[in-house]
Amino acid sequence: MTDATGGAKGPDELRQQIERTRGELGNTVEALAGKADVKGRARARAADLRDKAGAMTVQLRSSAAQAGHTVHDKATHVTHVGPRPVRGVVRAGVKHPKPVLVAGAAAGAVVVTVGVLRRRQQAAHGPVWRLVHR
Repeated sequence: MTDATGGAKGPDELRQQIERTRGELGNTVEALAGKADVKGRARARAADLRDKAGAMTVQLRSSAAQAGHTVHDKATHVTHVGPRPVRGVVRAGVKHPKPVLVAGAAAGAVVVTVGVLRRRQQAAHGPVWRLVHR
């Protein structure tokens, strides 16, 4: 027996169709409940962002350490080559200001990069980010 809308032919098919519909309805209700849990979603997003920030911190520290090693190697190379004759006045008691300038520039670049990245994250994630990361 088939009805005009192409529904179930018998009671067994009708029961199977009801079970499928119940399963689909259960999945839909779960999806809606997940979307309605704003607090849970905010916590999950905050945890993801903390993980990303931690990974970025490790990467920046690694870059800073590498820059420090590079500066140290260059400074060591300069001292092993020997001092160059200084023409004019020695500034602030430093005979070779270049390694000091390079180290300062590297440290400044790291500080600026971290600041810019934090501001971008705060701007992109709005007030929830500021509440979570106080």
